[in-house]
Amino acid sequence: MFNLWYWYKRRTRYSFKPVILVTGCSSGIGLAIAELLHRYRSYRVIVTARATSIRHLQERFQEDDRFWIRALDVVSEQDRLSLMQEINEKWGGVNVLVNCAGISYRAVLEHMTEADEFKQMNTNYFGPVALMRAVLPHMRMEGRGKIINVSSVSGLLAMPTMSSYTASKYALEGVSEALWYEMKPLGINVTLIQPGFVKSNSFRNVYYTEKSRDAEAKGPTEPYGDYYANMAPFIERLMNLSFTRPASVAKLVLKVIRTENPPLWIPATLDALFFYYLRRFVPRRILLRLLFAGLPKVRRWGKKYTKKRR
Repeated sequence: MFNLWYWYKRRTRYSFKPVILVTGCSSGIGLAIAELLHRYRSYRVIVTARATSIRHLQERFQEDDRFWIRALDVVSEQDRLSLMQEINEKWGGVNVLVNCAGISYRAVLEHMTEADEFKQMNTNYFGPVALMRAVLPHMRMEGRGKIINVSSVSGLLAMPTMSSYTASKYALEGVSEALWYEMKPLGINVTLIQPGFVKSNSFRNVYYTEKSRDAEAKGPTEPYGDYYANMAPFIERLMNLSFTRPASVAKLVLKVIRTENPPLWIPATLDALFFYYLRRFVPRRILLRLLFAGLPKVRRWGKKYTKKRR
């Protein structure tokens, strides 16, 4: 898709080795980006993951003077400061930031606690925003740079049992759009990569709250139990049907790195492209009804535990 739309964009020819910082490299799209950039010796690369996952990266990659593996929890101010200090001292600063770290809760809003909400937003929004703030001074002084935020189709349209994840992606999309305006006069590019359903095991890595896990275990007679019973296999089925793999999204990220003035929004899968235009051309009142009707067995939801008039 990116090739068809933006083939006319000029590729950036670097006379130096850009410094690329990638977060969330323990699995999925982040790991695929790490694997791809490891092959390109024209870049200086820092791939990161939380300390609990760093061993996996160390076993997979050989570090050298242009490819670093570092522990980074994006929600930790100390981790961010320590890493940025090391990069600034040895390489002068970050030229390309790829925010890929993120988590997803499977829980309806009623089953989320304040602590759960904060953890979701902290990882998917506050942490990435803090990293953007950390790299911008160097980019601003250089008059160039790229910030690439890996968002989601959930930043375009919401989905039941993923309300807080959707909110975090909407927030990331909003701040990225505002930042695009702020950075345009300074020569810094901001891009949102918007994957939809990607064929991977990432759907197994979702977080559950105590209440959502309990409701799913008890089954459809429990309030919201039918939501979980239908949505989990529905999402898994759509992921298994997808033609897009993490490596495809990684190649798209590389194209953005190598392209002058890439666009702000880039749908990364066929379904994301479909929803991208659906949201723009179908009136919202009609769109909501269409999407609601497409949910699995939605007309049966709540029948066993609500007094709603039928």
